[in-house]
Amino acid sequence: MTKTVEFFYDFGSPTVYLAATQLPAIAAAVGATIDWRPMLLGGVFKSTGNHSPVVVPAKAAYMNNDLKRFAKRYGVPFRFNPHFPINTLALMRGAVAYQDDVVASSTYRDAIFMAIWVEARNLNEPDVIGQVLSDAGLDPAELMNRIGQQTVKDQLIANTEEAVNRGVFGAPTFFVGERMFFGQDRLDFVADALSG
Repeated sequence: MTKTVEFFYDFGSPTVYLAATQLPAIAAAVGATIDWRPMLLGGVFKSTGNHSPVVVPAKAAYMNNDLKRFAKRYGVPFRFNPHFPINTLALMRGAVAYQDDVVASSTYRDAIFMAIWVEARNLNEPDVIGQVLSDAGLDPAELMNRIGQQTVKDQLIANTEEAVNRGVFGAPTFFVGERMFFGQDRLDFVADALSG
């Protein structure tokens, strides 16, 4: 039986980006599949009373250095986005809208992660989002149409509520069966759970 890791994510988290650069290889090594689960991190924070680490200045400074250390360890590019925080509502609706198309979904995720956490572009601006999508070979007008659909909006809400109901309080969060793992620095535990 193929194992699955559910990956609850929001593009607005740099640790989600780091996890997304590593999880595909971890899953491939054991023949597991990734169930990409878009959620709205702001909604999770509101429901759980949690907050972004950046609201604590000492923790924000530490995390900035830690993110660079992990990017170096993983051998991936990373630049903290000067436009942080990014309002990811439209972006996460886009992730939901593309979810049934494996190729477009992967292309979309890669383009958004790269734009925010490598190129440090301002994805608070619709024109910038449109350019990122065009550069990736996706149709910005089509996406705008799709993210306006009520079914897409409802699915993102449902994903976020499901995450909270299952104990999620931040991102990235992973589930292997009923076992929950939080943080990109817990990927070794995810790998162990998938191998076990």
